Amino acid sequence: SIISDRDSHFMSRFWRSLQKALWTNLDMSTAYHPQTDGQSERTIQTLKDMLRTCVVNFGSSWDRHLPLVEFSYNNSYHTSIKATPFEALYGRKCRSPVCWSEVGDNQLTDPELIRETMEKIVQIKNRLLIARSRQKSHTDRITKPLEFEVGDMVLLKVSPWNGVIHFGKHEKLSPRYIKPFKILVKVGLMAYKLELPKELQGIYNTFHV
Repeated sequence: SIISDRDSHFMSRFWRSLQKALWTNLDMSTAYHPQTDGQSERTIQTLKDMLRTCVVNFGSSWDRHLPLVEFSYNNSYHTSIKATPFEALYGRKCRSPVCWSEVGDNQLTDPELIRETMEKIVQIKNRLLIARSRQKSHTDRITKPLEFEVGDMVLLKVSPWNGVIHFGKHEKLSPRYIKPFKILVKVGLMAYKLELPKELQGIYNTFHV
């Protein structure tokens, strides 16, 4: 079975006919109840965070690093399956660049290429850990309101609602947060006034948590 949201593409006659031809069962999630396919949504969010990291860190060459993103994700431990996706699929651990020298591949591969590849893999893996930590923090924030003090440095979410919508990238791959700003005043229980730079002076500087 495949669990999908109720996107018009997946509800179309063509898509249903394709699923029938492939002998797969397409189950639709409950409308306005994203928890139905929460695991898929979380995976999609993690992949979006990794792609966003590529765009921010690697610039115009981000697409050339997609194989490393795939490698990093497939070789990251998942608590839900108690293994990496690679191990779950093939039943063995993946031989990473660290292990290339064990079988003599270093004689055929440029050592500098191995070093650069490993550095980028580590960088992407670290970003994956940050993304997962942020998702956990988001869940914790839903159940427990965050509280800050005057002088704390906080990240500002990029969104059309508060007027912060463009910082060098576009749409889904744009940064979700911009660098920390100092809290000047606490307004009520859940709002704070921030010290914004000159380029953001046109934006109202009080934000709700």
